[in-house]
Amino acid sequence: MSTVAVSTRPSPVLADLVPSTLIADVALVTGAAVLVGLLAQISIHIPQTPVPITGQTLGVLLAGSALGWRRASLAMSLYLVAGLAGVPWFAGHASGYPAASFGYLLGFVATGALMGWLASKGADRKVLRTVLAMVAGEVLIYAIAVPWLAVDLHVSLLKALTLGMTPFIAGDIIKAALCGVALPSAWRLVDHTSKR
Repeated sequence: MSTVAVSTRPSPVLADLVPSTLIADVALVTGAAVLVGLLAQISIHIPQTPVPITGQTLGVLLAGSALGWRRASLAMSLYLVAGLAGVPWFAGHASGYPAASFGYLLGFVATGALMGWLASKGADRKVLRTVLAMVAGEVLIYAIAVPWLAVDLHVSLLKALTLGMTPFIAGDIIKAALCGVALPSAWRLVDHTSKR
């Protein structure tokens, strides 16, 4: 009687294609934090909410998926801690404790880890699976950010949803679609290059 071996090894993420050294890992983690900081400067303030529309979540989703959960957790933690310590890379070149939007930053750390874990399960290889993974990441950000916003602003959870989630849904759909194309395309490019 033969048995079929089932591999429990995770699939590689894009960053695993870089030879693993301490210097490479530090560069990847720091580069991802910088990417999120740069995308945070794409910032549009809208009158009905204290939370701006930014490009940060796009960076979190991409970096988390590309780095894997360990490096992504470190990168998003670096982004958070360095910003709190004074690096002006939160939205609008802000730094320090951002009261109302702090829940989003906490959500970035958790979401970076989730995206990396999902990518290690192959969720970044096909468009539909990637889009679904991105939506899961965005839901996790809101699951942390919206209750934080409600507490910070002393409003109901329903009001916090209208202030801290509803205005951003269209942008989130666009970000999920961009990631849904970018990540599988990167893997196709890697596969094509490796066959040469």
